[in-house]
Formats: sequence, structure tokens, C-alpha cells
Amino acid sequence: MTTRIVLLALLAVALAAPDAAAQGSINVICSVQQEWCTLIAATFQKETGIRVAITQKGSGEALAQVAAEKTNPKLDVWFGGTGDPHLQAAEQDLTQPYKSKHLAELHPWAQRQAEMSGHKTVGIYAGALGFGYNTELLAKKKLPAPACWKDLLRPELRDDIQMANPNSSGTAYTAIATLVQLMGEDQAFAYLKDLHKNISAYPKSGVGPVKAAARGETAVSVSFIHDVPGEALAGFPVKSATPCEGTGYEIGSLSIVKGARNLKDAKTFVDWALTPSAQKLGAEAKQYQLPSHKATPVHALVPDLSKIKLIEYDFVKYGKSAERRRLIGRWDREIGSQPR
Repeated sequence: MTTRIVLLALLAVALAAPDAAAQGSINVICSVQQEWCTLIAATFQKETGIRVAITQKGSGEALAQVAAEKTNPKLDVWFGGTGDPHLQAAEQDLTQPYKSKHLAELHPWAQRQAEMSGHKTVGIYAGALGFGYNTELLAKKKLPAPACWKDLLRPELRDDIQMANPNSSGTAYTAIATLVQLMGEDQAFAYLKDLHKNISAYPKSGVGPVKAAARGETAVSVSFIHDVPGEALAGFPVKSATPCEGTGYEIGSLSIVKGARNLKDAKTFVDWALTPSAQKLGAEAKQYQLPSHKATPVHALVPDLSKIKLIEYDFVKYGKSAERRRLIGRWDREIGSQPR
């Protein structure tokens, strides 16, 4: 009798324990900063018992990986990164529809992202494009902070600006698409050619330029401004600004890969990621995008988008694969291939 009681007790413990192997696992490619990627993986695993294998890559690189693995998907979920590549993945049938139970609780811009994609992606945060700048370096050059796109063409900033490479970075593609919508395509590319003279490097990652500005490796970066407060909190002399002419913005997105091997757990992850408690993790990781769930507390360091001159960014047009290939191809030919 005693043996039977012990066995039953052990069985009860086993059934009650959040055994990761029993609960499952997911493979996530993550296109936000590493600190946030690590925190969401650890928290989700702790709360659900579902194991998470997570890899951090920029949104351009993430799209390329999802496309390369189309016939044999190794990923289940794509978390974060600019929305245009997520829309392109949806268009290419690389991701699959899923309507989260939390969809109606999100801001309208996040719901529109889902509708545009046939519910193959959904918005998890928003953020405006602008400039990061090193206050000490600009002071040494006796230059004011950049306030407009035209300010980046100052000859005093020769070899002292960084912008990411649009082949790998969604941030840089958003910058190109923004300038095209602001200026018209030919004028935008003329501007990018002039800007090229002041560019010292085109890093792979969208956060690379702002980190370089924070550390004094460049004076100015073309970046999403929500990447700046975390660097300032770390003690670096960096601030942000948004262009006077107007600027674009991103709707960071979340998608399930088509053919995901762990589909049930992938849906659980999406539902979890759209909750206020999960979205609060961004600020805890010192990432200050605007969360998509209406009930998520907004940190004081999150830029107020209502005070920024945002353009009517055409996510439908610039979220198309053909348009992305065409614009990046033109950038490669006319700018990226030129000597500095």
C-alpha cells in the first residue's frame, strides 16, 4: 500500500511539473536587440515550460533565412523587426495566417498590419525613424544637432555618419522608402548619393549605427529613435532627433513561419507576445518602442509619436517584395557600389 501511495504521489508530481520536453519547444528568429530577445525567451520558457531556441538577426537577414528554408522550415516564429519584410514574407507565402485571441485588444495600427497581410503577421510595436547623434563629437566640430534630412549633407560631417546596409537591415530599407515618399524617387536617390560622401560605414544591423554614435565611432546615425534612450542610460553622450521635413516609421511585427514544425507552441508564443505582461519586457530590456497592446504601460522614455512629423507611410506599396528588390537593387548600383 505504501509503495502504491509513493508511486501515485510521484506520478502526480510528474503530471503537475512544467516539463519542457512534455510541453514542447519552438525555434524563434528575433529581429530586436539581443537583450530583448534573451529576456522574452527566458520569460516565455519560465511561464509556459516550452523550450525556446532563439537566434538574433536583422530583419533583412531574417527574411532571407526564412525564404532559404521555405521547403524545409527550421524556424517556427519570427519576432520583431521592421514590418515591411514581414509583409514581404506574407506575400511570398513564407508565413501563415493566425488570428490571435488578443487581436481586438491591439492598437488600430497593429490590427491594420494584420489585415494587410491576410493575418500572416501582426504589429507588436511601432517606432519612428530619425537620427542619433553624439553630443561630444558635434560639440568638438562646433556643429548643431541635425534637425532635418538636409543637415546630414553638411561637408563638416564627411565620413562621420553611419546608416545600415538595406540588403540586411530593415531600418535602412525604411529610410530609403521614407526618402522616396518624401522627395520622389529620383530626388531621393540624388540625396542618397550626396549622403554617401558623408557615410563612413554601412553596418549590417540597423542598431549598429546608433551604437557607433553612442561610442564616439561616428557623429551621427540614421536610426530608429527608440534605440537611443537605452544607450544614453548606459552613460553614453547620445541624443536623438527627428527630421523637420517628416519621417517614416515602422510597425515591428510578429509572424508564424509556414510549415512550422511546432505550430501549436508557435501560436501559444504569439498569443503570449501580444499580452501586456509580455510587451512590458521591452522596456525592461531598455528597448523603448511603443507597444501594440492598448493596455501595455508606456514607459516614459518611449518617444511620443503624436509629437513627430510622420509621413503617411505606404506599407502596402513598400511592403511588396518586387518594390523592395527594385529599390535595394537601385541602391546597390548607384550608391552601395561607389567608393567613399
